[in-house]
Amino acid sequence: MNIVVCVKQVPDTWAEKRLSDADKTVDRDGVEGVMNELDEYAVEEALKIKEARGDDTEVTVLSMGPDKAVETIRKALSMGADKAVHLVDPALHGSDALATSYALAQALATIEHDLVILGVESTDARMSVVPAMLAERLGAAQATFARKVEVDGTTVKIERQTDTGYDVVEAQTPAVVSVVEKINEPRYPSF
Repeated sequence: MNIVVCVKQVPDTWAEKRLSDADKTVDRDGVEGVMNELDEYAVEEALKIKEARGDDTEVTVLSMGPDKAVETIRKALSMGADKAVHLVDPALHGSDALATSYALAQALATIEHDLVILGVESTDARMSVVPAMLAERLGAAQATFARKVEVDGTTVKIERQTDTGYDVVEAQTPAVVSVVEKINEPRYPSF
């Protein structure tokens, strides 16, 4: 099984943020970048699935962002991901959710994958739409807001977090799964 985890470098949550005078996007050069906290749970879940399968499952990290995003990629690799793809293009600067989902889908078209895992949202935008948009663009099943994930062969079963508890959702791979922060406890990177 090939699992791809999409990770994003975001401005540190505690940093004071401001807009760039040049283009009115978030000035990412003026703040420390960190891995989106919710993506840490996604990386951890992919690693847990790999360990549970005990076969030749591979975890690939995919990140779209400027050169500086390599710091986030390194963190995911140090957590245990097998390999990484960094999508870099100055034309992607300031991309909204539509453009991001399109660019990620184009990159995923070049990577063999059965399962794509993302954090439910990024802490710099808080929209929770990229996973659903990505699933649509890939023509893949969508299993979002997962608080628990089980993979059995080509079947993915999740417990979807709801306001009143959870629903059980089952899909066949290829599938896109987004995870909530209560799914696991991310491991510390091994340097």
